[in-house]
Amino acid sequence: MDSVKQASQSSIVLSSLSFWRKLPFPDVQQGTESDIPLPNKQRDISFSLAEAVVKMLEEMGVRDAFGVSGGAIAPLWVALQHSKIRVLHFRHEVGAVFAAIESYFTNGCPVVVFTTTGPGITNALTGLFAARWEGAKVIFLSPSTSTSQRGYWAFQETSAYTMANTGLFTSGTLFHYATTFECNDELPQVCHRLASGLRRPGGFVAHLSIPTAIQKSLLKTALPQLSFSHPPISANEETIKESARLLSEGSFAIWVGFGARGAAQEIRQLAERTGAAVMCSSRGKGIFPEDHPQFVGVTGFAGHRSVLKYMREQPPLHTLVLGTRLGEFTSFWNPAMIPSRGLVHVDIDPEVPGTAYPSAKTFAIQSDVALFVKALLAYIPEHHSQSTARSLPKPENHIINLQDSDLVRPEVLMNVIQQVIVEGSDAVVITEAGNSFAWGNHLLRFTKPGRYRVSSGFGAMGHAVTGVVGAALARNGKAVAIVGDGAMLMNSEVSTAVQHQIPAVWIVLNDSRYNMCDQGMAMLGFEGIDAKISQTNFVQIAQGMGSNGIRVEKESDIQAALEKALVSTGPFVVDVIIDPTHPAPIGSRIHNLISQGTINNNK
Repeated sequence: MDSVKQASQSSIVLSSLSFWRKLPFPDVQQGTESDIPLPNKQRDISFSLAEAVVKMLEEMGVRDAFGVSGGAIAPLWVALQHSKIRVLHFRHEVGAVFAAIESYFTNGCPVVVFTTTGPGITNALTGLFAARWEGAKVIFLSPSTSTSQRGYWAFQETSAYTMANTGLFTSGTLFHYATTFECNDELPQVCHRLASGLRRPGGFVAHLSIPTAIQKSLLKTALPQLSFSHPPISANEETIKESARLLSEGSFAIWVGFGARGAAQEIRQLAERTGAAVMCSSRGKGIFPEDHPQFVGVTGFAGHRSVLKYMREQPPLHTLVLGTRLGEFTSFWNPAMIPSRGLVHVDIDPEVPGTAYPSAKTFAIQSDVALFVKALLAYIPEHHSQSTARSLPKPENHIINLQDSDLVRPEVLMNVIQQVIVEGSDAVVITEAGNSFAWGNHLLRFTKPGRYRVSSGFGAMGHAVTGVVGAALARNGKAVAIVGDGAMLMNSEVSTAVQHQIPAVWIVLNDSRYNMCDQGMAMLGFEGIDAKISQTNFVQIAQGMGSNGIRVEKESDIQAALEKALVSTGPFVVDVIIDPTHPAPIGSRIHNLISQGTINNNK
């Protein structure tokens, strides 16, 4: 969701926390009820802190809460169960967080994650770091050991005696905002801080740690009514004029990232008006149609050679960078991607421009991407256009004929996924870290934003196999995860999808090994590395948990299997026996590792 939509949603959801006027706190009389002279009628009803927190979250737009419960969080869990918030019990805390991330990016609503003390918290950490890196809005609720029990080695004790406070329970590199309640009087301030974070552009990851005893405590004071306005961030007129001047000096390219996902229409209008070549990051796939004649390819990891061909043979004077950090998997910091006159870099985060290429000339602009491009178009006349007659390089179109063999070539699988799922449905597609990401990024082509998801920053293994559950739930429709067998064995949440009949689909590239590691180590020159996994039948595992599935051993059976998965009303696993000898397009990653001294440091 772009910043304009976030602002609109914030103004609706957070315009007034009117429920505080509705909560019958002990010191607030309920006018109509107090006039009823019934001896057994209580004029005042007390609310616990847990109930008040949950009501607050409802009013802030939370629709779903994912997690794993425990005794220490029982009051909060009960309050969630009796609220309007949909509560899903997962099988592992990290899976709950990955699902929350993808739920947020599917419907734009902040998501609650809940755990119990001790290992419940630490199990969630990988997912919470991913939420921070991805830019999701996630509120993490955890309990901590009550004051009277701290220091006595209570079961799963969570306190300064047993766990580091800095980072886990304080604001910093993991949490934008974190606090531990010591009394329920702190709730008004917490409410202000959460509301402020949720209305900010970009991500927001918060942690509320509430001791069990305080969860049950009765609220003593009512909270103030809060009103919010959130004007979107936009560049001033002088900045827009200077940007237009720089881009008018000659040919320029447009580099589209995930932060531009709310500006698809404006970017296409700008490209077609100017004739600019367009490329995108892996997370930006589909924001600009990949079948458009001006699209030159995906950059970075498993990207397209056509991008570098364009930059070398038809180099632009400037590149307009829209909503991407240009991190390692987006750029590999390749100097060939820097045009002679530098970058015009637009991002909502003012710290992003200039970070990836500190030596490159960069005109940095803090702005919502859609607002910037719309304002820029006002300075580019309708008839203005670079020459569009020249032939731009295009990504290779890999079409391979089917063969009747014992193993499925991954390129063939991706071609059929393109036809049946990408072009034949509206399902969201998520690729898992590893070769699945490489194949999907390189071969799948999207023409609309919001159809493709991948974690190219934190890149935690297991993100897609569990995130697909959150995506399917949030859109109330199909979401498809393309994953490896190693990730599927790690943490799949098929059981959670079965329990709630969530129509998630897993397509497993089953090659009996961690194949990115196997192939990558061989490319680096390391021999005899054991990355094998014992042969696993994922259909039998899925069926054992109540899911449907089908095993694919021949290329001629792929299409029928995918079509069956799409019409299934519940979760479905497609277990594809992959030929492990076909090298994934990971050469750019290998070259980057070599440039970092990987081989020399290990010899």
